[in-house]
Formats: sequence, structure tokens, C-alpha cells
Amino acid sequence: MYTEDRDLFVKKLDEIEMKTPVSQAVESMEDAIAAAERIGFPVMVRSAYALGGLGSGICQDKEEFLKLAESSFAFSKQILVEESLKGWKEIEFEVIRDANDHCFTVASMENFDPLGIHTGESIVVAPTCSLTDEQVKMLQDLSTKCIRHLGIVGECNIQYAFNAETNDYRVIEVNARLSRSSALASKATGYPLAFVAAKIALGYTLDQIGEMGTPYSAYVAPQLDYLICKIPRWDLTKFVGVSREIGSSMKSVGEIMSIGRSFEEIIQKGLRMIGQGMHGFVGNDHTKFENLDEELANPTDLRIFSIASALEEGYSIERIHELTKIDPWFLGKLKNIVDYKIKLSTYNKIEDLPEDVLRQAKVLGFSDFQIARFVLKSNGNMEKE
Repeated sequence: MYTEDRDLFVKKLDEIEMKTPVSQAVESMEDAIAAAERIGFPVMVRSAYALGGLGSGICQDKEEFLKLAESSFAFSKQILVEESLKGWKEIEFEVIRDANDHCFTVASMENFDPLGIHTGESIVVAPTCSLTDEQVKMLQDLSTKCIRHLGIVGECNIQYAFNAETNDYRVIEVNARLSRSSALASKATGYPLAFVAAKIALGYTLDQIGEMGTPYSAYVAPQLDYLICKIPRWDLTKFVGVSREIGSSMKSVGEIMSIGRSFEEIIQKGLRMIGQGMHGFVGNDHTKFENLDEELANPTDLRIFSIASALEEGYSIERIHELTKIDPWFLGKLKNIVDYKIKLSTYNKIEDLPEDVLRQAKVLGFSDFQIARFVLKSNGNMEKE
């Protein structure tokens, strides 16, 4: 109940002084306009009781606000007008708690894109990569404190807006249920969240599920020695007149998950799997962008490939961060891929590739096709597709 009604949710978290976005739940257009003017533009609009970010968005001015608020009221009798935290990181945790108050975070996940883009539209990485151990610990402690205070027994998901420079945070929402993120977390960690949640609902406690002291016990969170990423898949080209821009409501129709030892490997593997005819992060000769600054600043379903083009054209990590607000940690890893493409291009024959160079290319997620394209195309040995 507390997690679905935004007003009750904010009041409940105020009791333990947990920060939520400055916001107001409203049920009429007059109240909505008054709230927006009090908070100050830009503001975020969200529908209560709606899935997939339906009816949500960021408004820069009153004109945009009126249009979006009207559409949001069509989905829900209550909407939330709140401060815009666009550009902050979005971090989420899956949390489990039993009737004995044994409570811990099962998985931490980080959106590649900053706040303002729905989790379902964003590349998501687990475990969290770009934060320090202290920052992750701080958010884990806040998560268990919050879930205990809300009195949730079972499985849930908590989402934060987080400013890594100041350690400031806001609790965006808690989903007191299994969500799409829970399915990802289960696959990523091997911890069967739906099974454990069902057992807790039947009255079992976490020490009674699985075998205590083994990796098959539900009592402790699994430790990962690998990374996973989820990449959304869109079919926007199938629909005439649909904008390719992505934002706080969800347009993706599916997703893939890739597993590997390095961020470079998982992103390259993943991009080959999304069914858009891509060969990885680099080597997609058919992707061309007329205005890179525009493409970076206004996210579309192809933004990741515009980052590859920008790095190849010599954009600095700082410049791309300025335009996209994507964490420099991720951009640095993507630059490693582009730098290695340049290194591979210095060879003219596959036979000339030293073993250590080939091995490193594989560590960075290069496919045989990519390696062949970069090595052979310089001397015309490889046919154009």
C-alpha cells in the first residue's frame, strides 16, 4: 500500500529521514500546475499505479507540462510532480526479507544511461561498476533500512537516483513485488528470487530454504566473479511515424542478457545479440550519423552506436560525458574497444597477429568477423558486405 500511493510512500520514508525527490501527488490539473510552479521547471511527471513509466516524462516549461499532465491523468487519477534529477545515476537493488527480519540485497544493478531514461530502455549492468565499495555499502544499508521500515516481507526492488560526486541520493520508488528487474537479477546471480519469494509467502524463513552453509542456501547473497549486462531491443522501424527518441516511458519490446569477465566483452557480445544486424560496438559500417552532437544529446535506440562513431572521430570522453551524462567509467571502457580496433587495423594479415594481441581482442569481446574486418579491409582482402 505504502509503495503504490506516492503520497503515503513519501510520508512513510520521511519518518526515517530517507530522501525522496521533492514531489507532490496531485489529483487535479489546477493542483498539478501549482505544484510544478512551486517546485520550478524542469519537473518530472509520473503516473501513480502505472507500469512501464506510462504517462511519464520531463518537462522543460509550462507548455510541455500541460500536455504531459493531461496525458498522464488519462492513465491514472493520481500523478506525481517532482524535481527533475536528470543526469543523476540510476542504481537499483533487489532486496529480500523474511518474517524473522533477515534482510539483505541480492543484486545491485546500474543503468548505463543516467536518470531520465526508463530502466526498460536502458542498458543495465550488474553488479554496479562505477561506484566505490563505500558508496555501494551506503546504498545497501539504506535499502535494508527502508525495506524494514516499510514492513515488506518477501522480495522487492528499490531504485535510487544517485549523485556520485556528492553522495547525495533520492529513493525514486520501491516495487513491493517481483518486477522485470527481478527476472534479470535472478538470471544474473543464479539466486531464484521468484521461488524464494513464493516460499516466504508460504511461511518459510530464509534459513529453511535450500541448504544452509552451501551455495544453494537462500540465506546469503551470491558472490559474482563476472559481469552481466541487459540490452533492450526495439522494433521502432516497424511502426510508421513513431519517434526513435527514448525517455522515461518504455518502448522496448524485448531484451537480451550477456555474461562475461569484462565490460568490453559483455557490451560487444550483447550488441551482436539484439537482432539489429550489428557486429558489436565497432565494425558496423552501415551505421552513419549526420549530426553526432544531436544524436548524443537526444537519446535514440541507436545512441550506443553514435558513441562509437564519436570516439572514432576523436571526441574526448569529457565531451561525450557532457552531451550524454553517461558515467566516464563506461565511456573509458568503450574507448578501450575503439583503441583496440585501431591497433588491429595496423595489421594486414591474420597470420601476422601475435597470440597476445589476438587474446586481448577476445578479452575485449571482438568476434572473429570483427577481427577479420579490421585486419583485412585495409588491403582489400575482405569483400564489403
